[in-house]
Amino acid sequence: MIKTTKKCQVAILAGGMGTRLRERSGDMPKPMVPVLGKPVLHHQIELCRKHGFTDIALLVQHRYEKISEYFGDGSAFGVNLKYAIEDKPRGTAGALHDALPMLADRILVLYGDTFMDVDLRKLWMAHESSGAVGTLFLHPNDHPHDSDIVDIDKIGMVREILPYPHPEGREVRNLVNAALYVLNRAGLEDVTPAEGKADIAKHMFPRMLDLGRPLYGYVSPEYIKDMGTPERLDKVERDFLTGLPERLSGRQLRSAVFLDRDGTINREVTHLKLPDQIELLPGTAAAIRRLNCSGTLAVVVTNQPVVARGDVSIEGLRNIHARMESQLGAEGAFIDSLYFCPHHPDKGFPGEIVELKGCCNCRKPEPGLIDKACSDLGIGRQDSWMVGDATSDVEAGRRAGVRTILLRSGHGGADAKYAVRPDYTAPDLADAIDWILSGHADLTRRLAPIAIEVSHGCRLVLIGGLARTGKSYAAQVLKELLHMLGRKAHVISLDGWLKPKSERREGIGVRSRYDLATASAAIAYVAKSSARVTLREPLYDRLVRDADKQQIEHSLGPNDVLIVEGVPALLMDDLLGLSGVIKIYVDVSRDTREIRLNQDYAWRGFLSEEQFATLASRELDEVPIVGQSRMHADFVIGQES
Repeated sequence: MIKTTKKCQVAILAGGMGTRLRERSGDMPKPMVPVLGKPVLHHQIELCRKHGFTDIALLVQHRYEKISEYFGDGSAFGVNLKYAIEDKPRGTAGALHDALPMLADRILVLYGDTFMDVDLRKLWMAHESSGAVGTLFLHPNDHPHDSDIVDIDKIGMVREILPYPHPEGREVRNLVNAALYVLNRAGLEDVTPAEGKADIAKHMFPRMLDLGRPLYGYVSPEYIKDMGTPERLDKVERDFLTGLPERLSGRQLRSAVFLDRDGTINREVTHLKLPDQIELLPGTAAAIRRLNCSGTLAVVVTNQPVVARGDVSIEGLRNIHARMESQLGAEGAFIDSLYFCPHHPDKGFPGEIVELKGCCNCRKPEPGLIDKACSDLGIGRQDSWMVGDATSDVEAGRRAGVRTILLRSGHGGADAKYAVRPDYTAPDLADAIDWILSGHADLTRRLAPIAIEVSHGCRLVLIGGLARTGKSYAAQVLKELLHMLGRKAHVISLDGWLKPKSERREGIGVRSRYDLATASAAIAYVAKSSARVTLREPLYDRLVRDADKQQIEHSLGPNDVLIVEGVPALLMDDLLGLSGVIKIYVDVSRDTREIRLNQDYAWRGFLSEEQFATLASRELDEVPIVGQSRMHADFVIGQES
């Protein structure tokens, strides 16, 4: 059955019995269990051939004749197969020991019960560059508590392997041994057993570390799953059918959500410096798990000046992040990677680390952390997002060229360090992820026909509707669509012309709360201009209920589209009378709107009595007149969350 005398570069451990899959497979060997109509071993052999590995040794035992009958010498599959047949089970390390005479000087080792879509050649080259005797493919997973965890140092060298069950109280980064390796053959004879059973992960690798032989951890988001139980097999097939392996493969740019840490994932603690201070915000793990299941990378980018201040060492910061990952993992969620800036620009603190003091390109709002993640992980910016609770997060995302969402958790943008408006605002991470994974695409589909009409020479778009119906979301999505159609657009919020809290009274009409005369004059001037003009938009601070402290400066060319959104947008007679204006009314159900209003009022510190009174007032002086403005609309968009 041996077609060639050439030694094999690949060893596939294919001796498993598949006891836990017996209800699906009967008595067939585990590697012959079908995934989408063909054995998982067939998928693996095709993957090896695709990446140029055609000389393969199959390490078989249980019902091996079923495997040899199906694959033969491999010629029908474009590979050369050899078989190493065990008389009795010897474990993965024992099977490897017995197959060593037929193996090449460097080998890929695959487990016959894993489904994967991994660039094997890239893994092979990473091993060559590492200088290690063995390389382990590592990835985070959603069940680290019952997986073998690998602890690596800052350059990726393995420090320790923590087999399940883990030592009590020990927390390390969620990096799981995925059972895919590149090994140098030399030296394997004395770390694998000549007799008896032993396991590669539990026995061979720890022995190699004890002997001082370097192992390297290759971390990748590519898809690799154990399908050794009926539930896992079903999940693999669902993942394949929904395209998850392809999205994670790296054959095209991956999408990612960049997440701030404090105030976004965990509760805000000033100068957090101890693992015990990490406390996940409610709903955080479930939201990140949704990203994991979608194939969108979850990447943390965080400023950690506590290192420069001397409050926390790099190792201490690792422990903090290990605690965070452990807490996420306990709820079935994981982050794909984490990048931090240890610097701080200001000097003069007792105990500070002088070499970490100064300006850098990695401290947000600089985009360095996002840039590095994009380079390391093959992330495309067009379909990626930055989510955080501070204006520095928003500005970093803007500079990096990704969409931005400001959360009202943590600082909620109250830092006001940068005059920047996020693309979108959400109450918490769960709501932000809902928008990223479903809401944004849905609204984009519904606004696409309107964007096409706007692109045909329209200069001014007015988007009106009651408070908290999603007008700002519609404005931003329309802006994005127009950019795709070749029209530059600018979004202006009428909230910038809200009068200060001290100058407005409830119950006397929605128009009275705005300086509409000033807003109309500024907007009409731009809309009528045939030259490039500047419009200075005041930024409204919802917490202090005032504007004018900061401004956004818009430079509008004569062909740019001006999108004006706000409660009274369709009540501005001076603008409604202009030629070529497109008017949009955005609406949601009463229940949805009231939920959003109450969330907003609670965030702004309104007491329950004040919330009730404000809602009642708006029912009288806002709802009727704004609702009537719907009749002016060319389009009505119903938006539900």
